[in-house]
Amino acid sequence: MFTMEYATPADAAVWLRFDKHIAKDELLKKIPNKRCYLLKDDDTVVGVMRYNLFWDSIPFLTLIYLDECARGKGYGRLALQKWEEEMRVLGHRLVMTSTQADEDAQHFYRKLGYQDAGCLLLDAPTHRQPTELFLVKEL
Repeated sequence: MFTMEYATPADAAVWLRFDKHIAKDELLKKIPNKRCYLLKDDDTVVGVMRYNLFWDSIPFLTLIYLDECARGKGYGRLALQKWEEEMRVLGHRLVMTSTQADEDAQHFYRKLGYQDAGCLLLDAPTHRQPTELFLVKEL
């Protein structure tokens, strides 16, 4: 059975097995603000999800990652729906996310009602990457 719960500092080692995009010290800053979630199948952690606030006011999903064994089971959809509901309860009326143009996640978000809202082109030699697509959804 799928569940989603807030991460605690004790979860950092498990978290970092899934999330290769955040330093441990930054993760530990986010956890007390309840911006990091463990995604579980029964009692087994099968993924992680985290967000921050864009412009200090708009919830911006910065990562959702599911282990290969948990993909295709609807857990990503369920996690996003639970997060959106939590954001709604907190008084937010808009949420955001992004994904690179060469990633399939853009199709996942669009299926769940997210709409394209622009892009970022990073061509700096130390940070070169494919176009970053921004997507938004009104709650």
